Amino acid sequence: MRMVLLTAHDPIMLDTSTHLAFERTRAAYERTMMSWIRTATSLITFGFSIYKFLQLDTQAGTRRNHLIGPREFALLLVSIGLVSLLLATLEYRQNIRALGAQYVGKQRSLAVVVASLISNCGNRCPLRDDFSAVARFA
Repeated sequence: MRMVLLTAHDPIMLDTSTHLAFERTRAAYERTMMSWIRTATSLITFGFSIYKFLQLDTQAGTRRNHLIGPREFALLLVSIGLVSLLLATLEYRQNIRALGAQYVGKQRSLAVVVASLISNCGNRCPLRDDFSAVARFA
């Protein structure tokens, strides 16, 4: 696939080194997006795990007066994970659009698809039901 630079009058074919530089830049954006997905997934998973661990600890009879409890802490971690995933997706799309505005032959990204799937799973998590679905699986 040859890349074409868009100009005001007519397209100009790019040489191989420019085409490869474009592909390297796009691949770097993909890697960055995938690392944000990994980080957000870790935060969401860690939120669920901490909640379940602290829930078992409080059921053992040790009731402590803390500023935030296990549920609030888990909500905070899951929320940070979802917000970071949303912001990373917006930044990724902005960078790809800026890069793609100069070139013809844009490719679809699987990283955005994975991010939206994880975000939907996180949004549908049973936070409002006091993690009852997580408790059933644990």
